Amino acid sequence: MTPDPVQILRPDGFNKSRWTQLPRDVLIGHQAIEQLPDIIADIRPGRSVLIICGGTTREVAGESVAAVLKDRYEITRFIAGRLDSSTLDACAQAAARTDFLIGVGGGRVIDCAKIVSYNQGKPFISIPTAASHDGIISGRATLPTENGSVSVGAHPPIAMIADTGIIAKAPHRLMASGCADVISNYTAILDWELAHRIKGEQISEYATALSKMTAEILVKDANLIKPGQEEAAWIVVKALVSSGVAMSIAGSSRPASGGEHKFGHALERLMPGKALHGEACGIGSIMTMYLHGGDWREIRSSLARIGAPTTPRDLGIPDEIIVDALMQAREIRPERFTILDMGLTRESAEYLVSMLYEE
Repeated sequence: MTPDPVQILRPDGFNKSRWTQLPRDVLIGHQAIEQLPDIIADIRPGRSVLIICGGTTREVAGESVAAVLKDRYEITRFIAGRLDSSTLDACAQAAARTDFLIGVGGGRVIDCAKIVSYNQGKPFISIPTAASHDGIISGRATLPTENGSVSVGAHPPIAMIADTGIIAKAPHRLMASGCADVISNYTAILDWELAHRIKGEQISEYATALSKMTAEILVKDANLIKPGQEEAAWIVVKALVSSGVAMSIAGSSRPASGGEHKFGHALERLMPGKALHGEACGIGSIMTMYLHGGDWREIRSSLARIGAPTTPRDLGIPDEIIVDALMQAREIRPERFTILDMGLTRESAEYLVSMLYEE
């Protein structure tokens, strides 16, 4: 059949639709974990639960979660080590006997819960123990592979509970990384708008507005992001939630992931584990903002006030590795067009890195 008859069968008028998935309940605050039974009672996901933790986060919050649920629900525990296929398979086997999942921990744990719950069609609740990235509430998961990390589709948590007391006690480096991840939304939006103009890529004005506003608020409140402060945890978690909602509205990670994220994934491929995800994206955002002709110094200044790294030296990474990551960024998700896909030369990449050290 040729396309012509199909066109004739289409009804006249507007027929666009989009399915947007958002968390049903979001709770942020002091001793928020104590309200977990009320959240679950509102959602009614079932009677048996798999609590997924990391080795450290089990002691930090996992046992507290189990304690508030033990008299009402059948509890199974799973410790997620490395996020790889064997861990996911083992977690899936444990989850098969339960009604819903709770991920208690950092990015690896939350992504494990997110992927397994998505594959099994079961709801999960996100309980982050650190505000290190916007994956705590988004519908995307990061999966490590032999060729670097890849972003995979999942679904947002049915609920997210962030206990600011617990998050404030996490190493400040994690919170600073989360701030850098949100601030990099500035350049992610510019890249999306560039792809819209050059490639005709569809863009969501609502998602871009929310994502940009979130970054702006965090820059404005940068002086309030102090180690060990619950107020700082409150500000950062709210920003991460807003960023995740922007991605849900867009139906992709576009509002929060542009060239700076492609650079970050390339750097992870070259030097695994050397930089946190948000840290790499923050430095990438300084450089890509320069390429966009924007105020890169403001981004650098905000990151510095928060305590996030702004140079390769801060991370203990040689400058030439950062140059290599800039040049290899175009190989990461080549279908996602960004400023780094417009013919960046090695000489220009070397200048971008040297610029990071300018007074």
